[in-house]
Amino acid sequence: MEMLPISFEKAMLMSMALPLITAGLVKLFGNKPNLRETITLTGATATFLSVLILLEAVLNNNGPSYTFGALIPGLDLKLQVEPLGMLFALIASFLWIITTIYAIGYMRGNKESNQTRFFICFALAICFTLGIAFAANLLTLFVFYELLTLSTYPLVAHAGTEKAKRGARIYLSILLTTSIAFFLPAIIWTYHMAGTTDFALGGIFPAETGHLALGILLILFCFGVGKAALMPFHRWLPSAMVAPTPVSALLHAVAVVKAGVFTILKIMVFVFGADLLTELPARDIMLYVAGASILLSSLIAIAQDNLKARLAYSTISQLGYVTLGALLAIDVATVGSTMHIAMHAFGKITLFFCAGAIYVAAKKTEISDMRGLGKAMPFTMFAFFIGSLSIIGLPPTGGTWSKWYLMLGSLDTGHLILMGVLMVSSLLNIAYLLPIPMRAFFGKEAEASKAKLKEAPWPMLLAMGVTVTGCIALFLFPQPLFELASMLTMEEKVNG
Repeated sequence: MEMLPISFEKAMLMSMALPLITAGLVKLFGNKPNLRETITLTGATATFLSVLILLEAVLNNNGPSYTFGALIPGLDLKLQVEPLGMLFALIASFLWIITTIYAIGYMRGNKESNQTRFFICFALAICFTLGIAFAANLLTLFVFYELLTLSTYPLVAHAGTEKAKRGARIYLSILLTTSIAFFLPAIIWTYHMAGTTDFALGGIFPAETGHLALGILLILFCFGVGKAALMPFHRWLPSAMVAPTPVSALLHAVAVVKAGVFTILKIMVFVFGADLLTELPARDIMLYVAGASILLSSLIAIAQDNLKARLAYSTISQLGYVTLGALLAIDVATVGSTMHIAMHAFGKITLFFCAGAIYVAAKKTEISDMRGLGKAMPFTMFAFFIGSLSIIGLPPTGGTWSKWYLMLGSLDTGHLILMGVLMVSSLLNIAYLLPIPMRAFFGKEAEASKAKLKEAPWPMLLAMGVTVTGCIALFLFPQPLFELASMLTMEEKVNG
């Protein structure tokens, strides 16, 4: 057997070590803001470059692996880089750079306290996110999944107010409860039935495993991965909107919810496998639960006047797209779900960046107060318009492609009702997103609001410019993303 180039293994371990080193250095130099932020940016950039090195190995079907040790024989803490994890790691590490640039402008512009703690916890969250991305089995994934929850709790409670503490308690309690009550028992049961928790394309269960037991297991996994925010276990996400906007960006685009839908997709592809999923009656139940989550959260979003609350319910809806595509269990839907993780990341982070810019520059949080704001903040509101198009799934933005493949998947499997759900949801996306920039550009601003309004600090605008460019680039140049996503289905056929 040919040995892997040692540089790939080192790059994988370095990509996880660098955020830890960054957190330590930020703590050490926390009283020197310029140095602290330079360290964070340097660490984020180095982490992304380390992840990028791994892309060559993955494209050559030669992703590195590393075993830390075994809890008991057969239960290893192990890392393995494969195409789906590679995509997630690239998104998270790249957006760490962009969110750091944004956070510097936001934290300084808003004169936030506890900035050192913020940058420390953010770096730790990235480390644990990469652990999720590179997990080689359910045990390793679960460990890093829970560490991510714990590391982001202080970020949700960042403001220190009673409202922030209450939101953080809801965040922590729901995520830990779903993990302990559903996710962990599902992992233990999987080990009992399959004799392993290692991921394998096409699934790991013996052919004689009963469908009733597997159906119950599927439901436990879907609801146990609370970060996927499948209704009714979604309330933690709106509650977490008490956090500063850079934290919201982390939750919605960089790490937390992406870790949720990544985990769902990983389990469907690497634990159950497409062939087995299509045989389970419980799969159809969960498909319609995902469809209901998509529609209900979209309807709730329309009723929200608070901008971040509207975006939070929008995220719940969009996460349902990924879960639905994973459960459809055919190639085109799997590709659509995988691509939607990236498309939603760039679209939603743009919208949250805009929300934060509006708060820093104009101190406005309610949509009804944003009429005429586009005259004072044209760049921000144009960025919001482009981000909205990507979430809706309209050209010239990347969301067009992922929604197209998801609709094809619904059509190819004969789930015309679910195809209708996706189409109605996109119309609802238009109803709750596009009126915001339209009012900002064409609405009449209140006289009292006209004085002294201007764009947010330049680091925030720079970050928005990068993510807006990403939304458009993913439409114009989707092929690299498509090919990486397609490697999952091609490898499954080979292994099958």
